[in-house]
Amino acid sequence: MYLVDTSVWVDYLRGEATPQVRALRDLLPGEEIVGIAPIILQEILQGADSAERFETWRKVFSDLFCYVPKDPVESHVAAARLYQDCREAGKTPRSSNDCQIAQIAIENGLTLLHDDRDFNAIASVIGQLRLYPAK
Repeated sequence: MYLVDTSVWVDYLRGEATPQVRALRDLLPGEEIVGIAPIILQEILQGADSAERFETWRKVFSDLFCYVPKDPVESHVAAARLYQDCREAGKTPRSSNDCQIAQIAIENGLTLLHDDRDFNAIASVIGQLRLYPAK
C-alpha cells in the first residue's frame, strides 16, 4: 500500500518524466492500493489555476483511496512530536504538512512515494517512515 505525496502528483500532472513519476505510472495499474491523504488532496487542489481545473482534479483525485489519520487529535500530536524530534536532530522539516503526511504513512503502515527532501530528512530521524526507493 502506497501513499503518494503532492510532489509526485504535481510532476505527474505536468507530464514530467521523473523517477518518481515513472514509479507512480508503474504502481497505478498494479494490485497494490495507491492513495492520497486529505492534506495531499488540499495541496493538489490549491495548485489549480482555474475553477474548471479545480473541479476536474477534485473528481479525479476523489476516486483514489484516501488514507486518513487513525485518530485526528492523536495523529496531529504525533506529527508535532515527529517535527520536534527532527528539529532536535538538526533536520527541521520545512513544512508541517509534510510531518502530518509522514505520520499518516507511519500509522497506516504505508510506503511513501515522494520527491521532497523533507521526507528524506524525516526518515533519517524517524525509522518507522518507509520511503519508496524511486530511481
